This record gives sequence, structure tokens and C-alpha cells, in this order.
Amino acid sequence: MTDNDLRQKIGQLFSIGIPGPDIDRSTEELLREIRPGGVCLFARNVREPAQVRDLCDGLREILTDPIISVDQEGGTVDRFRRIVTPLAAAGEVRTAADARKMGRIVGELLRILGINTDFAPVVDVVDDARSGASNGLFTRPFGRSKGSVVELAGAFLDGLEEMGIWGCLKHFPGLGAARVDSHNELPKIEISDDELFEVDLYPYRELLPKHDVGVMVGHVAYTKASLQEKAQNGTLLPSSLSGSFINGLLRREFDFEGMVFTDDLEMGAIVREFGMGDACRMAVLAGVDALCICAEPANIRAGFAAVELAVGSGEITSERLKTSLSRIAAAKARLSKPLPFDAVRIAEISDEIAAFNASLQDSRSI
Repeated sequence: MTDNDLRQKIGQLFSIGIPGPDIDRSTEELLREIRPGGVCLFARNVREPAQVRDLCDGLREILTDPIISVDQEGGTVDRFRRIVTPLAAAGEVRTAADARKMGRIVGELLRILGINTDFAPVVDVVDDARSGASNGLFTRPFGRSKGSVVELAGAFLDGLEEMGIWGCLKHFPGLGAARVDSHNELPKIEISDDELFEVDLYPYRELLPKHDVGVMVGHVAYTKASLQEKAQNGTLLPSSLSGSFINGLLRREFDFEGMVFTDDLEMGAIVREFGMGDACRMAVLAGVDALCICAEPANIRAGFAAVELAVGSGEITSERLKTSLSRIAAAKARLSKPLPFDAVRIAEISDEIAAFNASLQDSRSI
């Protein structure tokens, strides 16, 4: 294997963000240098429908069958509010029929725009006892109990899948009991093993056997959990860097062989305690397949260099690399091709979103 071949394989482990709405010279240089397996789009990449489709088509010209993803949840996390009617939040949905319709609306829009993956649904369990915390979740999760999370998130996935979009459950093993936002600092959740397994992990036990999805691992520590690990310096190890949670719980106990993504590694929960390079290396060793670095090219390059060094030294073995590459290839083989671009249909979908939002408000007022 040549050095270039190895670099292209390592690049498959990265899902990166790009700075703007077009593939300018510096962006193209980054894409050709890293050869990421995926690109995640954000509001900064969205100006108007044809531009988004051109961007996605351009990514496909440079990269090999990329996983082109977006966090399209609705509510506060809606990347397309600039080009279509803003979508209601998942937390406003009360019936499986509405959740499925929401999934179909999102799925068709993404396919027309050239996107194949939605980093949704959020399956963190936020019941009445857990609500009100400033943890960044707000109305992002479906449901108000573990059972309603499964019912509504499962129906949303049904809708996505009907339209050919790949979904991703997040944020494993669960952020519902967090009191702070992992974008800013590492949440330290003080719940028992029983509560973790009976409440937070319930959606994964129920949904993973029924849906072909990815799993996004959150940045969280469980101070009372038997699976909680510490880093070499004695700090609590986030679940996103933990072999106990990923290789142990998710892979072996839940028998999950699909792709595992990190949440954005540029979040405060990671960068305050771990350098980008060490975080990427540790995540791969823990069982992660896709390292999400969503903004800074310098961080993307630092993460890549650290993984390349760990592979070269044998710390990340060729077998470990091969395992993730196999999972990534299997996921890519199931991704749907884009639908033909149709600006008229996008305008109709925008009207459908407005009607959908109004129907949710009407049902809540009854």
C-alpha cells in the first residue's frame, strides 16, 4: 500500500464541515488533501436551493460516494430555514402519523437538494422530571417519555427511509439527564446504572434492531455508571472517547455493527480537556468510525495527522482501520442517489411545511 493509498483510507474516517456555500480554492484543496468520507452541511453552506444542489454535486465530483449529511431536526436545529418555511420542532409532534409525515417531508427535501443523510432523530429522553435544564436540547427530542420517544422517533425514521434518506440516532448513550450543554462543557450526569439502562438506553434497544441507521455518540460522562472510564490524566472520559461505551456496550452488548459517528469534536466538552489530535486517536481506538470536525480546517488537519501517526506507529492497527472502512463502505453502498433537482417541488414542500406546522398548532389547541 502506498502512502497515498493509506492517506485516502484514513480520510474515510473523517466527516468534516466546509466554510461556505461554494467549493472555493481553499475548500477544494482541503477536500483533496483529506479525502473525507463525509461532509456535513450547516446553515453557512445554504443560500438558495440550486446553490445547495450545485454544492452537493460538486462534492460528489471531488470525493468518492461521500456521506453528505445535515442536522435537519426542525425547531432550533433547522439548516434550511433560509430557503423553505422553518420546520416545527420534533418536541411539538404528538402522533406517530405526524412524525412519519415530518420524516417524509424532510427526506424528500434532502434528496432533491442532493443530501443523503440526516443526523436525526434526537432520541434523548427528556421527561417532566428532566425538563428545564440548560443542556441545549430544549424541544429537539421527540416525546416526553422513553415509550413516546421510541414511537415518534421510529415513525420519523420510517418517513425518512421511505424517501431514501439514512438516519442517525443521537446522542448515545443519552443526554436527557444532562444539566449543561456539551457545546460548552462536559456534562457530568449523576444517575444510576439502572436509570441509564432502563431509560436512556431504551430507545437504542428498541430502534436499532428495526432500522438501518447510524449512531452518533455524545460527549458526556456518567459519574455513577459502572462503565465510566477515566483518561490517563485522571479526568473523566467522555462517552465519545470511551471503549467501554462504544466497543463494549454499543458494539458487543447491543450487537451494533453499523457506523458510529462522534458528535462534533470541536465542542467545549472535548477541546477543554483533550487536544484535537488525542481526541481523534482515542475515538478511533474506542470504536468510532467517523470523526466529526465541523468547522476549522486547522482542527481537521490536526486530527488527520494524529490518526495518520497512530496508524503508522501501529497504535491503530491495520485490522482496526479495516473494520471501520468496511462499515463505512457498507453504509455508502446503501445510500440513495439524489432525486432530480426540482425548484417547483421545493416551493411546494415549503408550503407543505407551513401546513404541517399549522396542523400541529391546531391539534395542540384542541
